[in-house]
Amino acid sequence: KSPYRSYFKFNKPAEAKSDYEGWWGYQTLPKLNYEQSEELVEYILDTGAKWVAEPYNADGWRLDVAADLGHSQKFNHKFWKQFHERVRESNPEAFIFAEHYGSPESWFAGGEWDSVMNYDAFMEPVTWFLTGMDKHSESFDGGRLYDGKQFFDSMFKNMSKFPRPALDSALNQLSNHDHSRFLTRTNRTVGRISTKGPHEAGYNTDKRTMELAVLIQMTWPGSPGIYYADEAGQVGWTDPDSRRTYPWGNEDWQLIEFHRAAIELRKRIPCLKMGSVKKLDAGNGFIAYGRFDGNECCAVIINCSDSEIALSVPVWELGVPRDGAKMTCRFFCRDGGFDCTEHGAEVRFGRLFATLPEKSACVYYYSFKNTD
Repeated sequence: KSPYRSYFKFNKPAEAKSDYEGWWGYQTLPKLNYEQSEELVEYILDTGAKWVAEPYNADGWRLDVAADLGHSQKFNHKFWKQFHERVRESNPEAFIFAEHYGSPESWFAGGEWDSVMNYDAFMEPVTWFLTGMDKHSESFDGGRLYDGKQFFDSMFKNMSKFPRPALDSALNQLSNHDHSRFLTRTNRTVGRISTKGPHEAGYNTDKRTMELAVLIQMTWPGSPGIYYADEAGQVGWTDPDSRRTYPWGNEDWQLIEFHRAAIELRKRIPCLKMGSVKKLDAGNGFIAYGRFDGNECCAVIINCSDSEIALSVPVWELGVPRDGAKMTCRFFCRDGGFDCTEHGAEVRFGRLFATLPEKSACVYYYSFKNTD
């Protein structure tokens, strides 16, 4: 007799205590039955519009497992288009992004989502390259570890599914509530809290690798998103262990300062936020890429290997003059720390020559405004 009964689907509707449909079969997560209730659809659309308008003025909506909303993809596309239209009528600046696994391109084509949580074109390629682990710490693949070529192949293949505005606003995270903490992945140990217990999540972690990941996060296309306490050195296996509280009184202040410096670097150099990206070099244990626009460029070099490397990076591909130009090192991280002291490096034959110790990285900068 409930006025909300049509909001749900019941497997045995004739029984007083009937078994309602749950999301993916979980009885603790009742699945709303949008297809059979226009009232429900309208209620949710009104809710979407309400909270982005005055006096609440929310900036937008993050949609949880949005592709699983209804019982068919046809309906889901129809609903999210209506939702997008209603929300934008209420607030033209509202941002709508979804949790989604797999290619998101069909959800961008019809004016449904603005962007997504960026697993395929950020979290996974970075994790495989730097740690050899999957994002749940449930498998290890030594073939992907340190493979710079595969890193770029995976990145660019998945980035091609995004319109540029969606790519620039995609949420680039290293960790979140559904996956293991990135710092735990650096121990290259397969496990869950049920098999390894809570303490082993913090054994043999490598903060240097974590810092390399943060630097990639702050210099790669997209919108960096820091999962609370990652910046303070929190560890944890996959959900629910990844939801540990902030480590008040036990923060890793060196890691916090590293995050602050990497964020400041991104804020200070516009091409790191909105510039184009280009692969410059890749190999076993290293990658080099450029970010550039019409005014400036940066060359980012990452050495995640266990030995020193010497590289000659073809920065002429970014537009840097082949001879006589000087690029400025704006950020250099090594030995678990960082240095923002600027120093120059001369470009010869269109190449920047750099020697990096193990587990280190640097960001070189060049302004086209300084040329004749």
